[in-house]
Amino acid sequence: MRPATISAQFCKRAAMLTSLSIIFRHPPVRVSALAIFLFGFSGAATSPYMSLIGIRELGLSDHAYSVLIFVAALVNVSASITAGILVDRLGHYRRPMIATSLFGVAGFAMVYAFPAVPVFVLAMLVFIPVFGSVNSLIFANIRAVSAGMAARDLIAVNSVVRAVLSLSWVLVPGLVGALLVGAPSMLPSFLFASLACGGCFLIFAFMLPRGAKGEGRAPPRHAAFLASLGEIASGKVLPRVLAIALISSMLHVNGVVLPLVVTGKARGTTVDVGTIVGIVAFLEIVFILFWGWVERRTSARFAITASACVYAVYLVFLGLADAPRDVYVLTLVAGLGAAGIISVPITYLQDLIAERAGLGSSLIAVNVFLSGGLSSLAFALGTAISDYAGTAILGAFVGLCGIVLLRLLDRSGTAALREADDEGT
Repeated sequence: MRPATISAQFCKRAAMLTSLSIIFRHPPVRVSALAIFLFGFSGAATSPYMSLIGIRELGLSDHAYSVLIFVAALVNVSASITAGILVDRLGHYRRPMIATSLFGVAGFAMVYAFPAVPVFVLAMLVFIPVFGSVNSLIFANIRAVSAGMAARDLIAVNSVVRAVLSLSWVLVPGLVGALLVGAPSMLPSFLFASLACGGCFLIFAFMLPRGAKGEGRAPPRHAAFLASLGEIASGKVLPRVLAIALISSMLHVNGVVLPLVVTGKARGTTVDVGTIVGIVAFLEIVFILFWGWVERRTSARFAITASACVYAVYLVFLGLADAPRDVYVLTLVAGLGAAGIISVPITYLQDLIAERAGLGSSLIAVNVFLSGGLSSLAFALGTAISDYAGTAILGAFVGLCGIVLLRLLDRSGTAALREADDEGT
């Protein structure tokens, strides 16, 4: 092996160790990482069984359930934006995080204790979506307490915390499935989720440092609600969020078409689907740290573009796969691309409104909502003009459109800055 290759590998491992050491050296960040794991636990314990419980156990129709999850996503993004504006005005995060965690405790517990359609709908439309805003609040809190960090250290922190969230999705679904194997109902998964939300509450109430750096600051100017919405809708922010959403939509398209391609054209089984998803989720943890290292050495735009290109290639070859082994071979490519798409945009989106930690972090939820809607449109169009394999390829094309849009926007932004500098001189 050449010395240059050895040196590059050593630097990459050193950067990953540095990322972990930053987490352990900062108690607020360390506590936030623990909280994000429990947040992920609640979702990973219930999401695989949500439709099963709502449709098969409680009797909702397919149409009613699809409307329910769309409205729930709308409530979640609204709650995340509102919470982001609120914490910016308050200047602290602890009490809003405590309150939203209690929504999760109540929402999941009520479904477990009173399994009926009205209760399920109430929990899905109010309590659980509001609890979902905890994700943005945790990253906003990390952004605030890391205000004095160098940019490369903040990137490292976000990468590690996002890897911790992915870790929960690797460990929890299998654990819950093993605990409930042979059970007459999957409702106990909601009890597990409620307990995880309770863990978040205890962390925020008793472990999150009081008066941490970033708390108690005066609210920023123009922090009024409508003015804050105007910042999100501005020409600087919204088109870039749309570009990231187009890229992120590839993940949602894959989530829908992967099981259909594997069990259809590729002639695999549901066991293959579960195994492939597990392998990719595990690889994401490692590659998230890798993309953090790449981002620190280059830029967020480069890391997003590179990972999106990798994932687009994966979707094209997924559409061409005609045997299970083809998809297994693609897991390495899928894990590499997905890791960058789910981690690097966090810092990029926060930087779009850098002076507002809460509002900037709420863009994470906006991206999730928009990318989910765009993927639904891509799936509908793809299945109308082609089959599931063709839909996967169409998903790759949508992602490439996002890459082009992102590069055009950032190029025009750079040109505007240069013109401003020239006028100033």
